[in-house]
Amino acid sequence: MKAGIAAFVAGLLGGTGVLLFLIAFGTDYWLLATETCGVFERGNNTLQTGEAETLTEVRKEILTFHHEGFFWRCWFFGEGDVGTIWSFWYTSQAHPKYCMHGYLFPMPVALGPFPHPSYDTTAVYRGFWTAFITVAVAASLVGGFLLVCGVPFVNPRFYKVGGGFLLAAGCLFLLLVFLFVMWKEFAADLQKYILLERSEKCMDDVPVHVYYGWSFMFAAAGVPLVLLSGLLFYLVGRDIMKSLE
Repeated sequence: MKAGIAAFVAGLLGGTGVLLFLIAFGTDYWLLATETCGVFERGNNTLQTGEAETLTEVRKEILTFHHEGFFWRCWFFGEGDVGTIWSFWYTSQAHPKYCMHGYLFPMPVALGPFPHPSYDTTAVYRGFWTAFITVAVAASLVGGFLLVCGVPFVNPRFYKVGGGFLLAAGCLFLLLVFLFVMWKEFAADLQKYILLERSEKCMDDVPVHVYYGWSFMFAAAGVPLVLLSGLLFYLVGRDIMKSLE
């Protein structure tokens, strides 16, 4: 009876935590930024959005909003003050919005000599982050699948292994959150990172305001839930195994 209650609580916590991880993985709001450079040159290879789509110049007084995640790096234009994270809420975004694939950005994405002028030395740092987030999401899904299969049959091995996968996923996401904070606060030159090739066309004192995004907050909220769930499932599995001996 006690094991059943603990498994129910663990399942509720784990399901919520894994859902938060999936939202963090699938949404592109880990990093938010605003700046007032507002110049995109026609034919810029690094910031192109497609084979037939290019950007024309925008007035410098226009505010540019950037948001980035695992899959996409996007920007759109607006007017007003510096803005807050609420300015990035989906219903508040102005259109049109331009996006390019994120993944290992800022790896060199334009054809030409290596390294590309926009190459950022923290790309290797971001590469580890990309690998870790992929493994973490896979571990959380495998752990959830094992527990879904094991709970109806009260299989202690499924409990223990599934709990172990959830613990691994929670630890990886904790490392992800830590790496992202270190990258944002210390490793990256975020003004150069946000402006990229447009930096030489902007004034030296162009302010860049950077925020933690919704995806980051979802990941941080899911970490303790998944860790606690994995620990409970592991302990339940060990308790059931002892009772069967």
